Parts: sequence; structure tokens; C-alpha cells
Amino acid sequence: MLVNIRIDFKIADVGSMENSYEKLDALNKKIHDNASVLEEVTLKTCNRYEIYLILEEDINIPTSTFIVEKDDHAINHLLRLASGLESMIMGEDQILGQIKNARKKAIKEETIGPKLEKVFTKAIHVGQSIRKNTHINEGGVSVGSGAVELIEQKYGSVDGKNVLIVGAGEMGTIVSKALLNKQTNAIVVANRTFDKAQQLASELDGIAIRFKKMDDTLHKIDILISATGAPHSLINKERLSFLPEEHLKNMIMLDLANPRDITEDVKELGVQLYNLDDLRYVQDKNVEKRVKEAEKAEKIIAEETVLLKDALKQMEITPILSSLNVEAEKIRKGELEKTLHMLNLSEKDAEKLDLLTHSIVDKMLFNIIKNLKQAVSNDDDETIKVAKKVLLKYK
Repeated sequence: MLVNIRIDFKIADVGSMENSYEKLDALNKKIHDNASVLEEVTLKTCNRYEIYLILEEDINIPTSTFIVEKDDHAINHLLRLASGLESMIMGEDQILGQIKNARKKAIKEETIGPKLEKVFTKAIHVGQSIRKNTHINEGGVSVGSGAVELIEQKYGSVDGKNVLIVGAGEMGTIVSKALLNKQTNAIVVANRTFDKAQQLASELDGIAIRFKKMDDTLHKIDILISATGAPHSLINKERLSFLPEEHLKNMIMLDLANPRDITEDVKELGVQLYNLDDLRYVQDKNVEKRVKEAEKAEKIIAEETVLLKDALKQMEITPILSSLNVEAEKIRKGELEKTLHMLNLSEKDAEKLDLLTHSIVDKMLFNIIKNLKQAVSNDDDETIKVAKKVLLKYK
């Protein structure tokens, strides 16, 4: 049983997301305590937290806070997600890298097994294929380009402005690179690890500063974009209060972190503050074109969902078939050896007897294997469950 439990920007704003992380972790722990969890992959980004589980048996997961989807629906969601159809900005490429990283993390932590490996590998391949065969991501669409678009919609042109990027991680890098096409005056990068700030600054032809020296630069900054992974806020009203009132009223801040880096009280100083919630209202100039491309993607996803579902079903009976063949071969060989010791046969006759026993075993197993495969095709979970009890281990 494949289960996906999630919360994302579609059902929660940034504040609700922040308050839900511990609740989802607690729900996951409860599932682990009350069910047999065979495999697990977690996916956490700035606007979603998802957990994928392989359970030995189906269980009821009562929740009004999170989306819970199983088997086909969970597969379809992940393929849509990898293709950029579930993103806040349709077609963005960042999510595909995040799915790859979630898989790598699960491999490193040894929580992924054969089923989720197949599911996630398929999702990555489908995401790549859709980007190759459609124009869903045309125009370099990303959260970064959406962030710059939001700033220009709310603030005006960024040309000639000084920009401070707080955080040199994945999101900070994406936003920074979206700014490269703009005629900004200067891009300053602040990060707790100064080496990372220097690395990003050099790519942008910008300036790196140490995180603790950030306040010394704020009086020169027009646009501040914060995207760190800090577990607590970094910028608040008190921290900014030393800046001149006129400067504060001309500043715009965009908080792309979750949990948020900037507290709401900075608005009391006249600062324009926006966050991830505001990105959903960015006007996508190519949205109509992308919707048409999404229709093509949906057809590919529907086909791949069926193929992946069938592959997972086949995996359900793989251990049964393997056990049958191993046990049958073990018995065949044992009985053949006993018989050959009792009979004084020529090498040629011994080979004939070997072929005969092979044929008998194959014919005895033929209908069993055929019926199990038919049960898979018919989604006959009850028959598969009984077969596991009879042929593997009775529980």
C-alpha cells in the first residue's frame, strides 16, 4: 500500500504551513507506531511537506488537516508534481531537483526500498520527459523569476536598485540568477557560511558580506530577499528600527523562507513586506500557453500512472513467485539426487531424468503462476494476500 500524506500551498498559507510541520511529524510517528511501515521518503520545500510511505496493509488515517492519497492517486500526484503541474508557478523546474534530492536523502538514510525506488525513479523520468516533449517550462519559469516578477509588480523596475540576498542556498541562488537579466546596481549576498556567500556572489558579479555584518549594509539596500533555512525569524521591527524612516518606506522585502525569516511587525515601519503566499497571485504572462502544454502532459501522466501501477502490482507477487521457484527447485534437486544414487544410470539417462523433473515442476507451477498474474491484472488483492499467507509466511 502506497500512501502520500501532505500539506501544501493549495490548502494552507505560510502561517498554517509553519504550524503544521510538527503535526505532520506526529501523525507520521503515530502511523509508524501502529502499522508496519516498509519504506519512507519525505519531501520538504518552501511550500509543501509530503511523506510517502509503503505500508504492509491499508490503514485508516484520520485527519482534517492533511491530504491523504493512496496507490493510484498517490502515484498520479507524484508524477504531476515532478512534471511541474502541482507547482505554484506551473512548469517550474526546481521541484524536479527537489524530488531527486528527496530520493537521494532516503537512499542515504536507508528508508527507501524497491517500491518507492521504482516510484521515484519513474517520477523523475516522467518529469524529464514532459519537459523535453512539451513546452511546459518555456521561458525559464521558476519561483525565482516569479519572485522578481512580484517585486516589479509591487515595487516597479529593479533597474539601478541595490539588492540584498539573505541566504545562499537553493532558493537564494535561483532568485539571484533570475536577477541577472535585470540592470540592478549591485547584488549583495549575506550567508552564515561566508564561503557560500562568496561563491554565489562571484557567479553574480556581486558582493559577499558576513552574516553578522548585514546590518551595516541595510542603509544602502532597496530590495531585500530572504530565503534561509533558519528555524526562527532573522529580521524584525527592532532590528530595522535604526534605519531612517524615509529609507524604510522605500524598502521592499520578500520573504521566501518557510519558516519565515521576516516578522510581520516590520510593516509598522512602512516596509513593504511580501512572502510565499503573494507568489500565487503573480501574473504569469505565458499561463495560457502553459495550460495547453499541461493538457499534453496530463495524457503522458495518465499513461505512465497505469504502467507504474501495473509494475508495482507485479512487484507484489515477485517474492511469492521467487519463493515458489526456489522451494520447487530445492525439492526437485534433492529428490533427483536421491533417485540417481539408487539407480545406476548412464550420463545420458541421468540428463533425461533431470529434464523430466524440470518439466514436471514447470507444469505443476504453471497454473499457479498464471492465476497469480491474473489476480494482479484484476486487482484481486484478496487472492494475493491469501497467496502470501499460504506460500510465504502466515500472519
